[in-house]
Amino acid sequence: MFSFCTDPDALSGLTWLSCYLTTGKHMSFYWSFGTVLLLLAITAPAALAFGFAGASAARSRIPPVSWLGKGYIAVVRGVPDIAFFMFFVIALDQGFEYLRHQWMCPDWDQPIRQGNDFIVCQQAKLPLGNSPQIWHEIYGFFLAVLTFAIVFGAFAANVLFGAMRAVPHAQLETAAAYGMTPRQTFWRILVPQMWVYALPGLGNLWMVLIKATPLLFLLGVEDIVYWARDLGGTKTARFTDYPHGDWRMWYFGALLIFYLLFTRVSEIFLDRMMKRLTHGQATMGGEAQRKAAA
Repeated sequence: MFSFCTDPDALSGLTWLSCYLTTGKHMSFYWSFGTVLLLLAITAPAALAFGFAGASAARSRIPPVSWLGKGYIAVVRGVPDIAFFMFFVIALDQGFEYLRHQWMCPDWDQPIRQGNDFIVCQQAKLPLGNSPQIWHEIYGFFLAVLTFAIVFGAFAANVLFGAMRAVPHAQLETAAAYGMTPRQTFWRILVPQMWVYALPGLGNLWMVLIKATPLLFLLGVEDIVYWARDLGGTKTARFTDYPHGDWRMWYFGALLIFYLLFTRVSEIFLDRMMKRLTHGQATMGGEAQRKAAA
């Protein structure tokens, strides 16, 4: 904070505002935008990996593997996101602690479930009770990323499964006729061509993922929604050096602008990627490019 901000009562106008916007809480608010972007940067490829694994399993010729892939897609897509987030994070956390408890405390003679309480030995706690606060935040963020990846991975799996089925079957038959193994056909013919069919659905899923980032607030992560609500609420002189009325409209308005700009940049990027993928392809997009160049 600037040195002249030590006496807020003596400030006025833009000077007061500049000091107000550089408080410690506001710095955390600005950093929380990076938290959202980091979540998207990690979750998007992780969800795509879950989706690719789920789609590959769903189209497997081995019945148990196919049932597993289709079951993953059906179950996760059939549960409301907010219910899945609220339940799965707790279950995931307790699952990790249970496994650690079984490994680190084999002599434990008390029940883990005691009424509504879930009790494990102190060594199995995640993170440990004496760990610095940063590790608690990292662990919470890890659980959030994993939950987002599993949930949106199911939707990505459905998109990729449909895209795999959209690739002309004649091309797969031609590859087999040339002596390619099923594995070679999958990686050299099916996978490269499915992206042009999958990108529209994956693009929509990316937009939904962006809009779902405020759910971090429900998972205990101090994201931009958390800080906007906290900073925008009414503040009195008893609790802060910078009292003000209910300013939530302005903070949430800033979030609105952020999300609109971010989605617009995403739309431009996805449109350019679509043009690149459809170039030379026997699709409506590729045919339109061919006619435009003629």
